[in-house]
Amino acid sequence: MRTWFITGTSSGFGRQLTEQLLARGDRVAATARRTETLDDLASHYGEQLWRARLDVTDTTALRDVVNRAFTDLGRIDVVVSNAGYGLFGAPEELTDEQIDRQIATNLTASIQLARAATPHLRNQGGGRYIQIASVGGQIAFPAMSLYHATKWGIEGFWESSARELAPFGIGVTIVEPGMSRTNFGAGSAVLAAALPEYADGPSGQLRRVLSGELPPLPTPGDPAKIAAAVIASADQAEAPLRLTLGSDAYELATTALRDRLEALESGRSLAYSTDADDVVHAPTLTTSR
Repeated sequence: MRTWFITGTSSGFGRQLTEQLLARGDRVAATARRTETLDDLASHYGEQLWRARLDVTDTTALRDVVNRAFTDLGRIDVVVSNAGYGLFGAPEELTDEQIDRQIATNLTASIQLARAATPHLRNQGGGRYIQIASVGGQIAFPAMSLYHATKWGIEGFWESSARELAPFGIGVTIVEPGMSRTNFGAGSAVLAAALPEYADGPSGQLRRVLSGELPPLPTPGDPAKIAAAVIASADQAEAPLRLTLGSDAYELATTALRDRLEALESGRSLAYSTDADDVVHAPTLTTSR
């Protein structure tokens, strides 16, 4: 039996993870802004489920809840940063408050959760950290600039931190799902107030999709299967740094990375030309047929 700490468990991937883990006999420390959404699980699983009310943007409360969970449960094997949402709109359409809250929820809260949990994981001799991110950390669509900024940011944070944590026996996995059948879109997304200048662009088109005027976006991902894959990754001896889930996520990330590499290779000569004159470059390896 393992013990998990998960943020954002009232719906979506957080809820799926909590249900599946409890069903297989694990303990879950579940946090949510509305803990009453977990009443049904609490009545069924009893002490197997530990609950705490938490807005992850409140850093002081976040640290307190993490400390209480480790104190009450003795050991937590896997910490899952799952809380987040989408903010849609062109940058000019967003308010200062919307920008601040998107960064605070999707990026800063994940960093602060890591800062709060790492001393406990290190002192107990290791553990696992799982970041529910998005394929949106590898690609970018218009009208989602702030959302992508947070997802690209958390990718960089964890790619760096994973190397620092490995000597302590702490593994890191960044989960990159594609479009999934959760309430991410119309259910939990925040849409900026419309400016008429953007009505015919991607921002206006996205509004029409979310309002039902245009057909919905394809959502191939099954949340239950995605949650099961995340749980299975924690059972692996070595934590995979990235877990790309969903056919759309795989195809989109593959195309974006290939295009990026092609563009990088096309600029090789220019990149090398800007080195100082006393830099000696190794010969380029070539193959002959």
